[in-house]
Order: sequence, then structure tokens, then C-alpha cells
Amino acid sequence: MAVKLRLLRMGAKKRPYYRIVAADSHTKRDGKYIELVGTYNPVANPAEINIKEEVALKWLNNGAIPTDTVKSLFRSQGINEKFHQAKMTKKESK
Repeated sequence: MAVKLRLLRMGAKKRPYYRIVAADSHTKRDGKYIELVGTYNPVANPAEINIKEEVALKWLNNGAIPTDTVKSLFRSQGINEKFHQAKMTKKESK
């Protein structure tokens, strides 16, 4: 089972609100998901991004693949950098 970190659309018409979720890559965009990772509200000014850092790092360590949009959200929150730092320290300790 390939797991992806992707957006699940919520909210009303013309007022999107997204959940960042870990889901099987074969499920529908708004279908079942495994775990909630965070939320993203692009309508707010500035956009609101709330990500559970521990959960996101857990899924990245387990091999989940983030979509391009989720990857850019992680980059803006500094999660990508923390993931790569943890990966490098793990390699150096071997």
C-alpha cells in the first residue's frame, strides 16, 4: 500500500478549506484517509497552516510521499528541513 500525504477538500462552494491527510494513493481525493496531519485555509489573509509536526515526520519516516502542494506547505513550516536533518544524523551515526 503506497501512502501519500495530500489535501482533502472541505468547505463550501468558492470557500475551500483543506485537511492534510495520510491516505492510500488509490483512494479518491475526498475519500477515506488513514490519519489527519493538519489543516490549510487558503481563504484567510494570510493563509492559515496548522500541521501536527510529529505526525508529519512520522509519516515521512515511514515512506509516505507528499504531493507537490503538501511539500510546499511543509517547506513553509520548516518540516522538510527537520526531516532531512534527522535523516542526515541517522546516516552519520551509522
